[in-house]
Amino acid sequence: MKIITDTSTLYSPEEGEKLDVIILPLQVSLDGKTYQEFVDMDAPTFVQLLEKKGIPSSSQPPIGKTMEALEKCKEEDTLVICMADGLSGTYQSTLALKNSLDSQNHIEVFNSTTLCGPQRYLLQKALILRKEGKTLPEIILALKECLTGHQSFLIPSDFNFLKRGGRLTPLAATVGGMLKIVPVMTQTPDGCRLEKFAIKRTYKLATEEIIRRFKEMAINQNHIIYVSHANALKKAMTIVEQLKAAFQDVTIELLDLSPAFITQGGPGCIAIQSIKK
Repeated sequence: MKIITDTSTLYSPEEGEKLDVIILPLQVSLDGKTYQEFVDMDAPTFVQLLEKKGIPSSSQPPIGKTMEALEKCKEEDTLVICMADGLSGTYQSTLALKNSLDSQNHIEVFNSTTLCGPQRYLLQKALILRKEGKTLPEIILALKECLTGHQSFLIPSDFNFLKRGGRLTPLAATVGGMLKIVPVMTQTPDGCRLEKFAIKRTYKLATEEIIRRFKEMAINQNHIIYVSHANALKKAMTIVEQLKAAFQDVTIELLDLSPAFITQGGPGCIAIQSIKK
């Protein structure tokens, strides 16, 4: 069985080769130039460029590369794990490419409804199940079960990045104009947009509000919590410690966000996410 995904998993194409997975790089554009993340551009370099050259944008993997990947999988069952439909056009474009193929019944394009840490976990889960010899339908059923315990929060550092990306509800965009606050965003119920979850005075209070929500969800040792950051390691580590104190039996992983996600939340943003094992 073949598995295809993209760098929303925070895995590089090179790491994908070692895992026997095709990982397509998302793209970022800045100052008239386009870069493939993890190939032409890493996060620290991207942050440095942002300080000098201003307004970035991000985009899905090139259509040609996605088609090329699908063509390589003509003879085998294939699972394509896409980031949340609505937050990216990757799912819809991949589905259209699949439907254009003469033979397509062996390909499943899966809308993960999430991104970053939880999407990374879905890939890891799929790899384990593939190794165990599970069928494509069995793997998809297991991934859907994992998503019954997923939730994503974003603490942006600059609302202008999110506004330009068009991923905010109108109310959330209005909140972005407020000063000296720590806003917490979360996905809308359909997963396609970000909306306001809470507004706090400090990161500590913002994290406490997220902890409260996780406790309402009964997050426990059967879940993983991810804290991902955009060149904000010290801030992220403080949040990890706060989460560890609240969830002593839960695995908590710290990750670096990639350039494509820095274009959305801005340098210094923090994502806090959960998923069921």
